[in-house]
Amino acid sequence: MKKIAIISIIVMLIFGFFASTNIVKAAEQTQIIDEKTESQLIEIKENQAKTLEDYKQKYGSDSYGVVAYILHLIQVYSIPFCFLGLAIGAIRKYILGIRRLDTLEKGMAVMVAFSVILIICQVLPLAFAVFIRFGRG
Repeated sequence: MKKIAIISIIVMLIFGFFASTNIVKAAEQTQIIDEKTESQLIEIKENQAKTLEDYKQKYGSDSYGVVAYILHLIQVYSIPFCFLGLAIGAIRKYILGIRRLDTLEKGMAVMVAFSVILIICQVLPLAFAVFIRFGRG
């Protein structure tokens, strides 16, 4: 019982320490954003809003434009995510799987899963565009 009490007190002290330092850091970071950074953030926001409007005009509908914009973002951001997953799967299969057969099989499963996700994320925007262009009539 004493061990549990000591461990819980230590955890609460550590949590309190990090919570108080985060409050101090948050107060210090209010001055970090200067005019140059703020203008860059505004420029990025305006470019993304313009891109979204372009998709809405291209597809002729607000809902189709938003879906096309989201699918484009998924297509772009899935590439590094899936390559990272493929690397993790390769490490599990070829490095860690040398000694353990279950790790070898899990690594292969991870590689197959991320390969399928990558293919789906790359083909889905094309399928959506073809369906909207030729399927709507």
